[in-house]
Amino acid sequence: MKIYLMSLGAGLLVGVIYALINVRSPAPPVVALVGLLGILVGEQIPPLLKTLWAKEPAALSWMQEQVRPHMFGHLPQGAPKAAADAAAPDTAKGT
Repeated sequence: MKIYLMSLGAGLLVGVIYALINVRSPAPPVVALVGLLGILVGEQIPPLLKTLWAKEPAALSWMQEQVRPHMFGHLPQGAPKAAADAAAPDTAKGT
């Protein structure tokens, strides 16, 4: 969530700068962005209908496993501490 807020903040800052120097934004109009949102949401309908058509039990994790990664992207995650320690160069040996 933090990365999305940082992205929004950066966009707002650039928008203010564009307004101050009287430059028109190259971003697509809002109607195009709403259309893109419609595409993302629409892509989730066929898998849902397939599940309903096959009369499979509804998976509660469908939102977590199918929708969230596709619509919002995979958030970056740091490596586990043990893996990060193993990958770090050993500076204690004094090579």
